[in-house]
Amino acid sequence: MEATILKWHKQPGDAVENDETILDIATDKVDSEVPATAAGIIAEILFSENDVVPIGTVIARIQTENGAANENAPAPAPQKTEQPPAPQQEASSVTDIESQEIPYSPASAKLQNQPVSVGSPRFYSPLVLKIAQEEGISMSELEAIPGTGQDGRVSKKDILAYLQNRGTEPAPRQEQTISTLAKSVAAPARPAEKQEILPPSSPGYGGNVEIIEMDRMRKMIAKHMVDSKHTSAHVTSFAETDVTNMVQWRNRIKNEFEKREGTKITFTPLFVEAVVRAIKKYPLLNSSVDGDRIIVKKDINIGMATALPTGNLIVPVIKNADQLNLVGLAKQVNNLAEAARTGKLKPDDTAGGTFTLTNVGTFGSIMGTPIISQPQVAIMAVGAIKKRPVVIETEQGDSIAIRHMMYISLSYDHRIIDGALGSTFLNAVSRELENWNPDREF
Repeated sequence: MEATILKWHKQPGDAVENDETILDIATDKVDSEVPATAAGIIAEILFSENDVVPIGTVIARIQTENGAANENAPAPAPQKTEQPPAPQQEASSVTDIESQEIPYSPASAKLQNQPVSVGSPRFYSPLVLKIAQEEGISMSELEAIPGTGQDGRVSKKDILAYLQNRGTEPAPRQEQTISTLAKSVAAPARPAEKQEILPPSSPGYGGNVEIIEMDRMRKMIAKHMVDSKHTSAHVTSFAETDVTNMVQWRNRIKNEFEKREGTKITFTPLFVEAVVRAIKKYPLLNSSVDGDRIIVKKDINIGMATALPTGNLIVPVIKNADQLNLVGLAKQVNNLAEAARTGKLKPDDTAGGTFTLTNVGTFGSIMGTPIISQPQVAIMAVGAIKKRPVVIETEQGDSIAIRHMMYISLSYDHRIIDGALGSTFLNAVSRELENWNPDREF
């Protein structure tokens, strides 16, 4: 729905070639380069670095010699500072640069007379909070501004449009400042007509501490996790699985597999294959919720949580996993994991997931309670595989044997998935892993 401008590689007056990189943007957890849509000269840049821009908004204009003007592009947001004038050329026209994902259609932005309560859980970007603080907009006044962004979010465009229509008299100051709102304090503001907005003060920390600022990705992860908890009613079920046959099969064929296919076979594609087979039996686990409607996805796109060198996690997606054999799954898993570690993932590589698998066993955990990746309704975690003595039931009687055991867990959205279905699906995955054919060919 929006992107953050990280860096401009060109400035007004600079010449550019078609498809030459003009700027870097960040969408979700992926950084991307945006190329020029035409050859010419940068006429103007409409947004600065670190600005958050809705998808479809014009961010810059290129002056071309013979190109046709783009009249369908949305108008840029009003800016407080003027850009340098574009160089003039004969018989020239201007081509707009737009974000190239989902077209952005702003809703009606009429100001409402009744403000929203100050304690409402409304999100504001740092840019909006900064503008509000600089312009002396109180919390209650900010809450009354209708937003055209995702989930009614107030964008930079909304607040600048509001400032243009704002009366000459400043709104009454509130004792609770915009900087306090940024810390999600939900207590109602008390009117204080002559109270000036004070700069935020640094809180005191006792003892010997180190203060680390969250990076952009960590802030994004934190927001997504909290939003997921507020959206879905999380329930987690667990199952214990005997994966001895699967472990022994992989140990037997892994060298031959790598020699023949040119890639390693890890446990992840084996887990993905089992999940896909279970989803085909219980398709409701491959769905999302839209209000009072359940959207069952026919495509099975499995996201796999992957650790980055920074310690953060990213979830590249295996598209149409049900159409791939084991060799195809292994190659997809390895290629996406390598792209994630080297920073070569594309935005499309992390989009469109319908179910997520996370391997907490990679870090030594025997089990976990993962948080659902919205708008999905379920996520599975597989723990570390450990050798343990277990009771084996045979026709000759019970015996104790050393087996490779693993815990698997499923967090699911209890709004549409009851405990019976969640546990049934989990046991179906467990059976797929336990009944692994030790003589299977690949």
